[in-house]
Amino acid sequence: MGILARAGDLRLSRRSFVVSALFAGGSLIIAPRLIGTAQAAEAAELNAFIRIPPAGPIELVIASVEMGQGVYMGLSTLLAEELEVGLDQIVAVPAPANPALYSHPVLRDQITGGSVSIRGFWEPMRKAGATGRLMLVAAAADRWGVPAASCRAESGEVIHAASGRRLAYGELAQKAAGMPVPQDVPLKPASAFRLIGKPARRIDTPAKVDGTARFGLDARPPGVAFAAISICPTFGGTLGSVDDAEALKVRGVRKVVRLSDAVAVVADHTGAARKGLAALRIDWDRGANASLTTQELERRADAAMAGDALVAVNEGDVEAATGGPVVEAVYRMPILPHTTMEPMNCTVHVRPDSCDVWVGTQVAGRARQTAAEVTGLPVEKVIVHNHLLGGGFGRRLDHDGVTMAVRVAQQVEGPVQVVWSREEDVRHDSYRYLNLSRIDIRLGPDGMPVALRHRVVGPAIMARFLPIFFKDGVDFDIIDAAESPYRIPNKRVEFARHEAPEGMLTGNWRGVGPTRNAPAIEGGIDEAAHLAGIDPVEYRRRLLSGNPRLLAALELAAGKAGWGGDLGPRRGRGVALMAAFGSFAATIAHVHVGPDGALKVERIVCAVDCGQAVNPEVLHQQVESGIVYGLSAALYGRLTIEQGAVVESNFDDQPVLRINECPEIEVHVIESGEAPGGIGELGTPGVAPALMNAIFAVTGKRLRALPIDTAELSGS
Repeated sequence: MGILARAGDLRLSRRSFVVSALFAGGSLIIAPRLIGTAQAAEAAELNAFIRIPPAGPIELVIASVEMGQGVYMGLSTLLAEELEVGLDQIVAVPAPANPALYSHPVLRDQITGGSVSIRGFWEPMRKAGATGRLMLVAAAADRWGVPAASCRAESGEVIHAASGRRLAYGELAQKAAGMPVPQDVPLKPASAFRLIGKPARRIDTPAKVDGTARFGLDARPPGVAFAAISICPTFGGTLGSVDDAEALKVRGVRKVVRLSDAVAVVADHTGAARKGLAALRIDWDRGANASLTTQELERRADAAMAGDALVAVNEGDVEAATGGPVVEAVYRMPILPHTTMEPMNCTVHVRPDSCDVWVGTQVAGRARQTAAEVTGLPVEKVIVHNHLLGGGFGRRLDHDGVTMAVRVAQQVEGPVQVVWSREEDVRHDSYRYLNLSRIDIRLGPDGMPVALRHRVVGPAIMARFLPIFFKDGVDFDIIDAAESPYRIPNKRVEFARHEAPEGMLTGNWRGVGPTRNAPAIEGGIDEAAHLAGIDPVEYRRRLLSGNPRLLAALELAAGKAGWGGDLGPRRGRGVALMAAFGSFAATIAHVHVGPDGALKVERIVCAVDCGQAVNPEVLHQQVESGIVYGLSAALYGRLTIEQGAVVESNFDDQPVLRINECPEIEVHVIESGEAPGGIGELGTPGVAPALMNAIFAVTGKRLRALPIDTAELSGS
């Protein structure tokens, strides 16, 4: 979630926090063996991450969920590297819901998000693999009666070179599972890597191509029924009355389930369920938010901007800084949905003494917990069958869909699959809420900044979602990247907490805090460069002394983009930098703006330094994906509220980037031996500010609100 970790005086660095959390979470590195005495016909578990059957592929249990970001590939590579097996010898399987074994070392819960999967598991997964390898070698040496040092592991076998003997891991696994667990295992140096850093085809792709991959929507327990659901459109509203007479006449409809805030129609198949839902006559009690509008929400946010705020960062003395002119601007970010490819869905079977949940979720442990709370069952009586996710982007970090499905299933005999329509998905999301940023940059006599003040207005998501990142009233995520990566002697970041209205769920969105703050920071720095009469790239160069990795990314991107060269009439470039998720990125956008204001994004060049790359192919895919996601939001992303409900409902009025609109995208990676940083969200935050700055280069008009309003560009 791009969390800028702070503790105590709120100045603990992200790197320090990751290191300390890894030490604190070290007990998960070698998790207990669960099947150490398994029968010969069963897989032996060397630890919670490695299962070796007598024959066939080795199962690597992956604690993070696969939602398209390539984490199965990444974490499997770390395990396989140290276990000494090839990627063609393994299969990745999702971890069960068990936070005690599979919590993320940094997030301290069984969560996939925040571009921290590789960062957090970089050492634990390699240690798990190395430990398993040493146990297998010890088992072989014991069987042969030779020193373990005389044996080596290679391609899923243990080899005794002196005698030429060799045994496959499957022949050793049961014995190895009973061997002592070695401590303080050494890890390979980077020079010995066979898999890490090398391009390889993703292991999850074949099943997605041939149709055997299983997502939440593919869950089909025996006897499953299907439910379509309608939730009260008004935030915080409740169900009044339902006339279900016509719905029950629809062939295949079994039942109408009434909840306090929703109605579900259960049927033999989805078509019947949706027809039955359409036949219902529902009266909603729209509650206190019935007259709420976008304009009212924006007025409340403006009032919060003018009110009190907490100081989150205070370096130097902003008040005492004097000099030349001041850049003053307010940047406005809209409400955004996630619009994942796979609509929200969950299949549940509630029995008197147990509950099964089939779902694709970023929070398997929390899904199990909410099912236990709704049913009143002990948590150990709930089994979560986690599937592949058809996109997450933060939406499946919340478990409201699981809660809703369990509530429906309590009134149904047998399993039931609850599927949200796209309209329900858009209108009942966990939204990225309104965000305001007021930026003040004071320039010195040389035109360079001497003071930066940034006030951020928005909700404290971490107070609800992950309280370890909320301290003394400050949400560490929402202020992430708010202080800028630049060398400015006096900085002050203020946080004015402003929550959404009661009943509106707000949550994490791909790129999280940095996507909120990058437009103001990078737009403000661009405005300062223009005011000083200095080229925007050169201006940033001068501000990056002491940040060599970000400077190198800037130089690479500028060179590849041909910065300074002539693009032709009505074309321009814009640049934006980002230091977040433990990584560094420079993004340059090329645009064309027609006389009528028509905007075409022609090219985006992005240079990144994310430390040690695990798989360069996946790295490129993730940056490209993040750019497309950010561009969709910059051009189209905005939800509006009328009568307490979201107006937009589907891709016709909440569009995403179409393939003919996608610009040429270039990703250039700086090779690095530094510890891995995050990559899944790195490409997203820089897109909007680079685009806005490019538009200014063409038109001279400074846009400070998203999405881009091309009507403002007409006649420029």
